[in-house]
Amino acid sequence: MRHDKEEQLLDWIRDGNYDRDKIFRYLMNEYQERVYYHVRRIVIDHDDTNDVVQNTFIKVWNNMDSFRAESGFFTWIYRIATNESLNLLKKKSRRFFLPISDYEHQLEQKLDQSDFDGDELQKELQKAILKLPEKQRVVFNMKYFDELKYEQMSKILGTSEGALKASYHHAVKKIEKHMLATLND
Repeated sequence: MRHDKEEQLLDWIRDGNYDRDKIFRYLMNEYQERVYYHVRRIVIDHDDTNDVVQNTFIKVWNNMDSFRAESGFFTWIYRIATNESLNLLKKKSRRFFLPISDYEHQLEQKLDQSDFDGDELQKELQKAILKLPEKQRVVFNMKYFDELKYEQMSKILGTSEGALKASYHHAVKKIEKHMLATLND
C-alpha cells in the first residue's frame, strides 16, 4: 500500500505538474536507507555500496522526467539499484580478470574481517549467500531480507513470479545445505 504522500506525488507526475526537487528529496528521505542495505547485501563492500547508491540516485534524478509513474517509486528505484549493483559486480570481475569464484572468495574474506558484526551463524549465512549464483543471491536477498513479494520482485527484475519462486527455493536449499555442513563440522 502506498503512502498518501507518495500517491499525491505520483498523481503530480502523471499530470506533469510537479516540483522535481521536492519529489527527489522525498525519494531520498524515503528510500535511501533501504536502498543502501539492499545494495550492501549484493556488493558487500561499504565503499562500493556508497558508489552504487550514489549512482542509483543520480540515475533517478536524471530520469525523473521520463518516469511514467506506472510501477511506483519503490519498484523503479529498486530496479535501478539492483541493475547498478549487478553492473558493478560484472565490471569488477572483468577489471581484475578474476573468475567469479575468486571474487566471491575475496568477499568471503571480507566477511571474516571486523567489517561485519554478528555471531558466527550470521557470518556463515552470509558466506552461504555469497556462494549462490548471482540471480539466486539477489532473489534470496530481496525475499529474505527486504521481505518483498514475488509480484514486486517480478516488476523489479523483469522475471516471472514462477522463475523467482524457483530461484528462491533453490537458494534456500543451497543455504540449508551449507549451514548443515557448517554445523556438523
